[in-house]
Amino acid sequence: MDNFVVSARKYRPQNFNTVVGQAPITTTLKNAILNNHLAHAFLFCGPRGVGKTTCARILAKTINCTSITKEGEACNTCESCVSFEKGASLNIHELDAASNNSVDDIRTLVEQVRFAPQAGKYKVYIVDEVHMLSTSAFNAFLKTLEEPPPYAIFILATTEKHKILPTILSRCQIFDFRRITSNDTVAHLEEIIGKENIKAEKNALQLIAQKSEGCMRDALSILDKIVSFSNGALTYENTLEHLNILDEAYFFKLLDHLTKQDLTQAMLLYDEINQKGFEGDMVLYGLASFIRNLLVCKDPASAKLLESIEGWREQYISVSKEISTPYLVSALNLLNEAEIQFKMARNKRLHVEMAIIKLNFLQQAIELSMEDSQVVKKKLVDSHYPIRIKKIIPLSNSVVTKEAKLIIEQPVVAKSTSATLASTTSSSANDTSSSVSSASASTVSSSSASASTSASATTTNATTSNLPSAAPTQKGSNKNLLAVLQNKYGEKYKIEEVIDSIPLTMDDLRKCWDDFTLTLENALKHSAASTFKLAQLEIENETHFTITVPALTAQKFVEQERMNVLEKVWEHFHNRAIQFSILVAASEKEDVPLHLSLNSKQKYERIAAQYPLVQELKTRLNLEIYY
Repeated sequence: MDNFVVSARKYRPQNFNTVVGQAPITTTLKNAILNNHLAHAFLFCGPRGVGKTTCARILAKTINCTSITKEGEACNTCESCVSFEKGASLNIHELDAASNNSVDDIRTLVEQVRFAPQAGKYKVYIVDEVHMLSTSAFNAFLKTLEEPPPYAIFILATTEKHKILPTILSRCQIFDFRRITSNDTVAHLEEIIGKENIKAEKNALQLIAQKSEGCMRDALSILDKIVSFSNGALTYENTLEHLNILDEAYFFKLLDHLTKQDLTQAMLLYDEINQKGFEGDMVLYGLASFIRNLLVCKDPASAKLLESIEGWREQYISVSKEISTPYLVSALNLLNEAEIQFKMARNKRLHVEMAIIKLNFLQQAIELSMEDSQVVKKKLVDSHYPIRIKKIIPLSNSVVTKEAKLIIEQPVVAKSTSATLASTTSSSANDTSSSVSSASASTVSSSSASASTSASATTTNATTSNLPSAAPTQKGSNKNLLAVLQNKYGEKYKIEEVIDSIPLTMDDLRKCWDDFTLTLENALKHSAASTFKLAQLEIENETHFTITVPALTAQKFVEQERMNVLEKVWEHFHNRAIQFSILVAASEKEDVPLHLSLNSKQKYERIAAQYPLVQELKTRLNLEIYY
C-alpha cells in the first residue's frame, strides 16, 4: 500500500505559473530573473497558506537552474533542479526561525554564508517565520543582511510583518502576498479533483473555498477530510454537515418570520438551530453576514460583493427587493452590537433570543425617514420637547392650501377714502387676492407657532395695513376683511377668533400652581410635589413671575418640570409670553458635614487636638506627614 500524501504537499506548485492567485508577484520575480536584477534579500509577507514559502523555494530553484526557459521558469531537468526536487541540493538552506530563534542560531547561519557554493551560482537561505527571532538575533543578522557576499541571497517569510524591526525591513525587497479569491480556489480544487477522479458538486467546492477564507492550504486540507468522509463523492449536503456550517436556508426562513412579526415561529426556528449544536455567537455572526449580503444585493452594481455560493444568488437578489434598506441597516447595527456584547452575557441563549425579539419588533420600535438625503433614526416615544417646530408650506399668490386656518382678533372695518376709491381699477380683484394670501400666510404662521397675545396683535396690524388693496370691486360698499374672505372662499376654510389672554393675578396663578402640584402627586412624583407645595410665588409684571425655593435640590426639581409648568400656565392664561425665574432663599443653607469642608492638614490638626496621644506618637517616632 502506497503512503498517502496530503493534497497540500502532493500538488504544491513547482514553478511560478502554477502558483495560484499571486500573479503580480510571480511576474515580478520572473522578470527580475530574466533581467538579472535580483535583490540580495527578499521579504515575503502575507496571510497563512497563500504561497510565501512555495514561492521562496521556486525562486531558489530557478536562480540556480542552468537552463532557464524564456518565460523565466526552471527547466526541472538539469542537475541542479533534479537535486532540488530530491532534497539533496547543497545550495539551498531552510531555517525555521520559530524553533531556531536565538542569537547562536543566527551566528551559525552567518558563519555558513562565508563559504561559496560548490556548484551553481547562488547559495539561498530561506528563513521561515522570521518574526519569531529575538531582538538579539535580529541585531546579529543586520550586518550580513545589509552586505552579504555576491553569491548569497536571503529570503525571509513571515505572517506578521509588524513584528519585524524597521532596520530589517529597510534592507529587504518586500512582497506582500494577498488572500486567494474564492474563484481561484474553486478553479484549483476543480483541477485537483479532475486529476484524482473525484466527483464533487460545484456548490460543495464553493462552500470549501468560503470556509478556507483565502488560505489554499486550508482548502486542500478540508477537501481531503470531506473526500474521506463522503467516500469520494462530494455533495452540498455532506459538505455542509461535515464543516458544521449553518445553512443559509435557515436565515431566509428566520427573516421571513421576523418581517411578518411571527415571534413564535422565529423562536422555534432558533431552538431548532440550537438543538443542532450551533452556538449563539455563530447564529449572530451568520445572521449579520446574511443581512450584509442582502444589503449589497439591493444595488446591481454592488451585487458582485455577495459572499455566498452561486446557488443562493438569485434568492438573495429577489428577497433584497422585498426588504427595505432602513430595516436592513437597523438590523445590521443591532446584530453588530449583540455580537460585541455576547462574550459578556452570562445567559448566552437569552442574549440571542433578546436580539431576535428586537428584530421582530424593529418596524414598530423605530421609524426611519429620509431628511436631506440622509437616513435619520427617530424613536417613537411620547414625551414633551422644549422646542416644537412645524414646517409651514409657503402660500403662493394664487393658491391657498386646505390646511390654512385664518385667525383674526376682532373684525376690522376698512376706512374708505377718496384716494382709495380713486385708485380702485379693474385689477383690484388681483390685488385683493394678493393681500388676502399675504394676510393668510402671516396668520397661519402665527397659528402654527402658537404665538403670544402680542404676536396676535402684530398679525392683526399686518392684516389691517393690507386692507386698501383688499377693497371690494364695487364702489361705495365698505366691508371688513372677514366679510371679504367669506365672500371669496365661502365655507371652504375654518375661521376662528383669537381668545383674549387672562391677566396674570396671584389668585389665578396659585390655582394653576396647585392644579399642577396635584398632577405631580397623581404621577407619583412625591418629591417634586413637596417642593412645589413649599415654593413661594411672586408676580413681577404682567408676563413674568418668580418662584422662591428653600434649597438647591428644590431648584433642580423645578427645573426638571419647567416646560410642563410653562405649558400649564400658557394654557391657563392663554398667553405664551409668560415666563418665570427660580430663586433660592438666601437665609436657608444646606448643612455640610464638617469633615467634608476640611482639607487633609486641617483634619489631622483636629484629630491631634482631640487625641493628644496622636501628636505624641508623631513626635516620638519622628514621623513626617505628607498632606
